Amino acid sequence: MSEQLGLAECVSMALGGMIGGGIYAVLGVVAGVTGAATWFAFLLAGVVALCAGYSYNKLNVLVDAGGGSVSFVQSLVGNATLAGMLGWTLLFGYVGSMAMYAFAFAEFALGFSVVPAAAFGLPMRPVVSVVAVGLFVALNLLGARTTGTAENVLVAAKVLVLVAFGVFGLVYATTLSETPMAYGFGQLTTVGPVVAAAISFVAFQGWQLLFYDQESVRDHVETIRRAVYVSIPAAVAVYVLVAVVTVNLAPAALEHHPHVALADAASEMLSVVGLSGLGVVVVSLSALFSTGSAINATLFSAAHFAKRLVQGDLLPDRFGDTDADGAPANAILVLGAVTAAFAVYGSLGAITSFASLSFIVVFGAMSLLAFRNRDADVDIHPVPPALGTVGALGFAPLMVANLYDREPGTFWMVVVLAVLTVTAELLYFERDVIQHQLGEFEDDIEARM
Repeated sequence: MSEQLGLAECVSMALGGMIGGGIYAVLGVVAGVTGAATWFAFLLAGVVALCAGYSYNKLNVLVDAGGGSVSFVQSLVGNATLAGMLGWTLLFGYVGSMAMYAFAFAEFALGFSVVPAAAFGLPMRPVVSVVAVGLFVALNLLGARTTGTAENVLVAAKVLVLVAFGVFGLVYATTLSETPMAYGFGQLTTVGPVVAAAISFVAFQGWQLLFYDQESVRDHVETIRRAVYVSIPAAVAVYVLVAVVTVNLAPAALEHHPHVALADAASEMLSVVGLSGLGVVVVSLSALFSTGSAINATLFSAAHFAKRLVQGDLLPDRFGDTDADGAPANAILVLGAVTAAFAVYGSLGAITSFASLSFIVVFGAMSLLAFRNRDADVDIHPVPPALGTVGALGFAPLMVANLYDREPGTFWMVVVLAVLTVTAELLYFERDVIQHQLGEFEDDIEARM
């Protein structure tokens, strides 16, 4: 029992998987699409995520198999291939998310003078990303309690800094700044905020990782239910507050240097008391806490998810011993290695977009599944699942169209990744059928000869 997580650790895990991506890796992209209405994009994405969270909680009571979306599909749809493809797609999404966090972690680390931009003729950004992933791989290998305690500390530190940043920034912008506050109300009737909400959706995936950790959670159904309903609104509140402040105080930084825009905004606020340098340092340290905790939480939960897939014969056995307590060491190591490779060699824009689309599709599918089972014995109200389904169905095509219009190179990279992923999934899950058909083909060839 001492190794199990309580409500505080679960909320920390969920927030750790959300805030690091939403603020430091997605804010600039979202602001580039919808400007001053960025706060509304985060609010809209949060509403859809909360509806999906409601659906997950109800399905978790209905199924209570401890495997999240994959178990929901296996139990309620009965299609192992569909469940396995869903699981693999989620794993790729998690790897993309962790690579995104590792990239942002390295950029903020390089902002400190003690970390050189290059050494021995090699750029240090990929090196720092790999080191960050390696550190959290080692931390996860130490066990659930160590990981949960570390997450509590990391999340508390970053949320405290971000809330202080937002509150002080709001006071500064409304009382000391000569430029009037802009909220982008005129854009709320356009499609821009909806497109931006779709792009930001990867920032709201952290909460559903809890459904793959249930063996590590005390009173898992009730604890996770409460953690979901606390963490999503808390993340939305932080996103909205920080977005309003940053868009108004650092619009140029959001356009040209989106990863460090919060540091520029903090520098401007504290310049009135001659502490602009301190603002940069504090926000940069907060960014390291945020992106680090996002890697930690996502890796912890994704490894438990991989264990569930192995138990269901949806991943090869070499991913780990399913009889071991906690997450298999092999799963942690493999996920860490693939994440490090993507952080070094992958196209971050393509991986991030693919991850966001993956979560949109999965959240929409789970909302639809909950809506279809609204007459079950667990009292599922139809409105939240319906909103989650409609929201996801609207987000997906808008995001694809935006990529095609604004970033055709990234669009085609996402298409290639999607084709490769689906091909690999079909080759694995339909391997028996393929082998049987190849055997028949070889027998036919031999008969003709």
